[in-house]
Amino acid sequence: MDTGTGNATARRTEAIRAAVGQHLLTPTTPIVGLLDITGIREAATALRTAFAAVTPPGTPVLHAFAVKATPLVPVLHLLAAEGLGAEVASAGELALAKAAGVEAGRTVLDSPAKTTAELREALALGIAVNADNPQELARMDALMNTPAGPARTASPVGIRVNPQIGAGTIEALSTATTTSKFGVALRDEGAREWVVRAFAERPWLTRLHAHTGSQGIPLALLARGVAETYELAEEINARAGRRQVDTIDVGGGLPVNFASDETVPTFAGYAGLLRDTVPGLFDGRYGLVTEFGRSLLAKQGTVLARVEYTKSAGGRPVAITHAGVQVATRTVYAPGAWPLRIAAYDAEGRPKPGPDVLQDVAGPACFAGDLLAEGRALPLLEPGDLVAALDTGAYYFAHHYAYNSLARPGVYGFLRTPATTGDPTGDPTGDPTGASTPATVTFATVRPPQTRAEIVAESGGAHTTALTTALTTAFTTGPASERR
Repeated sequence: MDTGTGNATARRTEAIRAAVGQHLLTPTTPIVGLLDITGIREAATALRTAFAAVTPPGTPVLHAFAVKATPLVPVLHLLAAEGLGAEVASAGELALAKAAGVEAGRTVLDSPAKTTAELREALALGIAVNADNPQELARMDALMNTPAGPARTASPVGIRVNPQIGAGTIEALSTATTTSKFGVALRDEGAREWVVRAFAERPWLTRLHAHTGSQGIPLALLARGVAETYELAEEINARAGRRQVDTIDVGGGLPVNFASDETVPTFAGYAGLLRDTVPGLFDGRYGLVTEFGRSLLAKQGTVLARVEYTKSAGGRPVAITHAGVQVATRTVYAPGAWPLRIAAYDAEGRPKPGPDVLQDVAGPACFAGDLLAEGRALPLLEPGDLVAALDTGAYYFAHHYAYNSLARPGVYGFLRTPATTGDPTGDPTGDPTGASTPATVTFATVRPPQTRAEIVAESGGAHTTALTTALTTAFTTGPASERR
C-alpha cells in the first residue's frame, strides 16, 4: 500500500490545483470534498492482502466496510467492486448499501437498537445479524419460530459480546469498557454463562462478534479483545460438543495516524499481530469478518476551502474560511482528541510559500469555538488563499452538521492520469508517433453541493403554514368541543 509519503501526496497536490483550475472550487462554491480513488483502491487491496497472508487458503473472510465512516453510495459501490462488503448500523445505512449494489450475503447488521422490523428485513434478505443483548435475542427467537424461521433464512446469526478489557485514549470511542452500551458484558455476574447457554440452546447461532474500539485504542488492546472472543468461541464449542461457532467477527478499529502522510499502523502489521496473539483463530477452523472504516478512508479524503477574510485578534492572525464545524464537528468540539493537519495553498491551488506564522484557522459558523486549528504554524494566509484539511475521508465531509444552515459541500472523486512521453523509436512503453501528453486529473461527482432549495425543503419548506393557518383552520372548522 502507498504509505502516503510519495504518490498519494503528489496526487493530492495535483488534485487541489485541478479543483481550482476546473472550477470545482470558486468564490461562489468555496468548499469541496476530494476523494482519492486510487488511494481507496490501494487501501482495499492492502486490507485483503494483509489477511490473505495470515489465513489458510479457502478460509472464508469478509471485509465489511463500516458504512458509518463514509456513508456515500458511490464510495460503497467502489469498495464493493474492490471485494469489500458493508457493515451497517441502521436502516438508513442498509438502504445505502443496497443502493450501492452490495450483496445481502456480504452485509452485516450491527446496532444496539435494532427494531423488530429491521431484524425481520435482515432475515428475509439473508443479511448477517449480531444480536446485541438478551432482549434482542428474544426477538430473534420469535422471528426464528415463524414460517420464515431458521430453515428459510440464509442469515448467519451471532451475539455481540463486550470483553470489558478497558478503554483507550478517547473514552467515547472505547467500546469494551466496563459500562459500554454495546454487547453482552462478559464479566458481569452470570453473563458469560448466559452466552454459552444461549448458543447451546440455539443451533442457529454460529457467530461471535466483539469490537474493542477505534481511534485511540492501542493495537495490543485490540488484539486482546479478539483473543478473549476467540477463547469464548472455544468454550462454546467445547460445551456444545460440536463446531457451532464457525465465524468470529473481529470488528474494525485500526487507528489512523493524523500526524503525517505516513499510513501507520498498517493492515499487514495488525493482521500479523492478531496471528501471533491468537494463532488458533488462523488455523482454518474459523471464518473471519472485519469491519474497518476510518482506517480505509481517512487518508483518502481532503476538505478544501477558500479563505474569505483575514484579520488580527489579540495580536494573532485569524483566517476566516468556509470549513468549520459543519464538516469537522469532532475537531471543533474536541480539538484535543481530533486535531487535523492543515495545509496552505495559494489562490491557484499551489502550495503556499513563505515563513510559518502562528495563526488561527476559523470556520464560518457563528460561535467563537468554530476553529479548525488554533495557533497553527502556516505561511500567512490571505483572502483568496486555500486551506486543506487533510485525512478527512472518514467522518468529516460525509457527516454534515447543519449549523447556521450551512450547505453540505460537493464531494468529488479524482483520478490522476500520468503523463506520457513520446518515443519515435517504437519503444512499446512510449508513443511511436513521438507525441506526448501531460498528466491530467479527472473528477467524478460523488455528491453534488447542497442547494438553497434543498436546505429549505429539509427544514420544512413544504409545510410553511403547518403551525399557523393549518392549525387555525382545524380549530375553527372542527367539532365545537375542540374549538377555543
